[in-house]
Amino acid sequence: MRALFSLLCLTLAVLPLRAQDRARDEAAIRDLVRRYVDARERIDPKAVEALFTGDADQLVSSGEWRKGRDEVVRGTMASSRSTGGHRSITVESVRFLTKDVALADGRYDLTGMSGDATRRMWTTLVFARSRDGWRIAAIRNMLPSAPATTQPPSR
Repeated sequence: MRALFSLLCLTLAVLPLRAQDRARDEAAIRDLVRRYVDARERIDPKAVEALFTGDADQLVSSGEWRKGRDEVVRGTMASSRSTGGHRSITVESVRFLTKDVALADGRYDLTGMSGDATRRMWTTLVFARSRDGWRIAAIRNMLPSAPATTQPPSR
């Protein structure tokens, strides 16, 4: 009984530490997204490169699939140069799949392009923790589409 009580006390003592670790990890992930957007805005390939895992990939809304960190950096820099405008990502949720893998979803807006066009998208980012800290492992950008109809097609 005494051993069970000791184990329960230890578990209760450790739970707040795990919550603090989780909050610290979420803050680090949100900061990583902020640094990614900032590096893209500055068109800084070295800063972008430092944020990704070596095997990272990115599927963009045009359907282009960039595989590997070098392709991701080249593609993001080319896109930032060609579209111009101002990018913002508003992270709406962070979910931890394991202690070293997380998923973040957010609204991705591109404003101020030529002709004052605005693109409102959705982005999902996958993060992996390594000995160097959190890095982006994958990005999926999506353009919302109209909801599918629930009516069966007429014959």
